[in-house]
Amino acid sequence: MRFPGEQKQFWLLLFASVLIAAAGYIINDYFDLNIDQINKPNKVVVNTIIGRRWVILWHLVFSLLGLILTLYALPFPTYLLLILANILSVILLLLYSASLKKKLLIGNVLISLLTAWVIGIIFLSKRDVLLINNQTAELLHIRFFRFTVLYAGFAFIISLIREVIKDIEDVEGDRKYGCKTMPIEWGFNASKVFVAVWLVVLIAIIILLQMYVVAFGWWMSISYCILFIIVPLVWVLYRLFKAQSAEDFHQLSSIIKLIMLTGILSMLFFKLYP
Repeated sequence: MRFPGEQKQFWLLLFASVLIAAAGYIINDYFDLNIDQINKPNKVVVNTIIGRRWVILWHLVFSLLGLILTLYALPFPTYLLLILANILSVILLLLYSASLKKKLLIGNVLISLLTAWVIGIIFLSKRDVLLINNQTAELLHIRFFRFTVLYAGFAFIISLIREVIKDIEDVEGDRKYGCKTMPIEWGFNASKVFVAVWLVVLIAIIILLQMYVVAFGWWMSISYCILFIIVPLVWVLYRLFKAQSAEDFHQLSSIIKLIMLTGILSMLFFKLYP
């Protein structure tokens, strides 16, 4: 079942989210210049490839374009709250880069919530359409809600895991510039346990979901999730307690990014299995 303009709205919101996220990465590099010169001196972009003023300019351009696409996808004033939420996302990303990322867990949870919000805004933008008073639309609404909770929850947990792993990787520079991240405040071992708990929770949830869909015979989806999501997560859990150096944690962070991608791509199976 398709509604007029739903694909156009989806892509507009997706591009808006990408632009807002890109603006967040840009301004984060701006504020992290001193820390990055310690943690990754060979990968510093600000003041080596791009000047600080140009960084600010690109941040403003990407943020503005993201908000313009949001306004185009979500007509005002029908979706006023969603528009304000994306405006708030831009502000929060700026605050995160400037100060919140230096505070214990606050920055980690904020980025994880904003990642989940990318999924949430798509559901909320279609909520009024899906609430049409007929049985087909009601079933579609329930299914879409479950889909949103599943992927938003996955996005939140996997992002939280990666954020803490990145904090462990960057602990040297963060400590020098007064950050109060988890590995600095709680220590390496406690931070590893925190990550391990969330990994176990995520693996358990995904396994339970695969057990649930066995009854529907979704064998391609199950095989995909086992090979490209569950197995890599188990590998990350195994390697977590062996990791010692910044390079070890960088490798784990890179694998987590790939798992994020494979998790997103699993959405394609909802086209295959109606």
